[in-house]
Amino acid sequence: MSEPTTPATPPVEPHGFALKKRRRWPWIAGIAVVAVAAATAIAVPLLNPAKSANATEGATLIVATAEGNAAEQALVNFVAEEVAPKYGITVEFKGLADSNTINRAVSEGEIAGTVYQHKLWLSQVLESNPDFKETAATPVFRWGFGLWSDKYTSVDQVPDGGTVSLYSDPANEAQGLWLLQEAGLITLKDGTTAGTATQDDIATNPKNLKFTLLDFAAQSRALPDLDLAAGYTEYYLAASIPIEQQIFAPAAPDEFAGQLTIGSDFADTENIKNLVAAFQDPAVQEFLATDETVKGILLPIDAK
Repeated sequence: MSEPTTPATPPVEPHGFALKKRRRWPWIAGIAVVAVAAATAIAVPLLNPAKSANATEGATLIVATAEGNAAEQALVNFVAEEVAPKYGITVEFKGLADSNTINRAVSEGEIAGTVYQHKLWLSQVLESNPDFKETAATPVFRWGFGLWSDKYTSVDQVPDGGTVSLYSDPANEAQGLWLLQEAGLITLKDGTTAGTATQDDIATNPKNLKFTLLDFAAQSRALPDLDLAAGYTEYYLAASIPIEQQIFAPAAPDEFAGQLTIGSDFADTENIKNLVAAFQDPAVQEFLATDETVKGILLPIDAK
């Protein structure tokens, strides 16, 4: 599940892929600073135990994602109820309001981990927050991600000069460009990797597509005004857009697999080793393949 450091979040967020919505900055910067300071003063004591549960035998391990992300919550709850006891640990889900809070809490050992971001998103987080110490411990799932249209039922129908929306953060913009290449609508320059593509890497654009960058929620709302949009399934379903309007959706490449992210300083503790093992249990992949709560939103790692 699931913009770096501040992603994607999503009411739902990821993604995300994870993923999080771009901040809606207040009109007056001073008010924003005061609000953030006040929120931090309230949140830190609630999240900051005297000793990390990660290093405490028998402690409850919190795995957090963005508030409102029902699919990721269902996944964590499944691990907590059906898998974690096999590994001698207690796991609990917690929804947090923004991705910066989640990542800082993981880094500092206030929570055990998160499953809302892929490696590329995490790299953006760490680049923007050099004090964070986090590691992508294991891939867990692939987010549903496809091309959507309110007007066409096939990518072949997209007209010359059509308007296409990509997400406005670099990692997910890159995924959108990869998807357009897979659909045969553009080609990327030789040597371009799926996770680093930008519009400057477009080699051919035979339909002269025009690109507009939108954040997660804005993109799904704008679909009637677009010819095509490259976006996460969860946002479109959350906006009550039927899955039939997803007209092309191959499995995402490995770079965009959702990762269990842990604090680097706690990777060698028994609790976190067991947490990683729990998320690697085959039962997790079976859940992703069969559970209706996550169907089409979180896909198994081996999804085709």
